[in-house]
Amino acid sequence: LGSDGAGSVRIPAAWTHLVGIKPQRGRISVHPHSDAFQGLTVNGPLARTVADAALLLDTVAGAHPEDFHRPPAVRAADAARRDPGRLRIALAWRPPLTLTGAGPDPEVRRAVTALADTLARLGHHVEEARPRYGLIGLAFVPRATVGIAEFAARHPEPALLDPRTRSALRTGTRLGGRVVRAARAREVRQHRRIGALFDASGFDVLLTPTTAAPPPRIGRFDDLSAWRTDVAMAAACPYAWPWNVLGWPGVNVPAGFTRSGLPVGAQLLGPSRSEERLIALAAQLEDDRRWFEHRPPV
Repeated sequence: LGSDGAGSVRIPAAWTHLVGIKPQRGRISVHPHSDAFQGLTVNGPLARTVADAALLLDTVAGAHPEDFHRPPAVRAADAARRDPGRLRIALAWRPPLTLTGAGPDPEVRRAVTALADTLARLGHHVEEARPRYGLIGLAFVPRATVGIAEFAARHPEPALLDPRTRSALRTGTRLGGRVVRAARAREVRQHRRIGALFDASGFDVLLTPTTAAPPPRIGRFDDLSAWRTDVAMAAACPYAWPWNVLGWPGVNVPAGFTRSGLPVGAQLLGPSRSEERLIALAAQLEDDRRWFEHRPPV
């Protein structure tokens, strides 16, 4: 079981050949935090198979009496045994604005293209599209850094915090109050704008790479400054975090391997409370591609 505030269930799942489910906000309690990281962070399962991830989701789902968010229950394990039907799937390559100019690595694009071809062969209509992300990062940064400041304030020994964490803490302290309230107030408009992909355009699922880059080498982010760390992370992982701002569900599925054998993933993203559809589609893909049979070389 992991926590996902900007992709931290889906990204490690993509880079380790696992299924990772980021559920709807409130699906799994984050108690004793009623609204973790200003609503960005949820808990979710990682597993080798869709059925296992769905079973864990059913097992841990549920609200605490003090939780702010209480979506109606889903039956994830049943969805993993269900035909998803014929779906309209939007394939998006362009990430939200991160000021890094990041796009998918050719190896990632090749793997996700092959996954999209599989979806088309299974009978789904797959079409390239561009979600209207807008300046969603202006809502993410205050919420994320204020969340860091709130958590850091409870640390028993703040001097032990990483310098990058302390830098984010200072930013969060500056962006608290009216700024973060304004960022949260924009969520309704963001739901309408990005949700038009599903409502007005009629798509059922959005397919994107989970990350723009294959797994980095161990130590890639060590000893970077706070700014250089943020830039490096945004360039490698520009696709996952908007769904944390929205609070909507997404599933990472294994998309294949680079030519050197490193795993990469793809996201199946949906509108509010669409876990069952995403899980059914992921299970159909798994039945065809049988990714759980693959093991990395020793």
